Amino acid sequence: MNISGIFIRRPVATTLLTIGLALSGIVAFRTLPVAALPQVEFPTISVSANLPGASPETWLPPSPPPWSVNLGSSPA
Repeated sequence: MNISGIFIRRPVATTLLTIGLALSGIVAFRTLPVAALPQVEFPTISVSANLPGASPETWLPPSPPPWSVNLGSSPA
């Protein structure tokens, strides 16, 4: 006996079960808490490096590299 045979022989019970599942899904969906503006924490990136004995002129390039420009922007 396969599982679909039970539902084929009893169409009224199948219909009632389907309606019951749909109604319980609708009720559950309406009770979900939804915030208009949820609290979101944006990820932060911290980059550190150590170069002993280097002067600031040696360490800092004349212009910022492209990845630091992207890290400095905030998402819209």
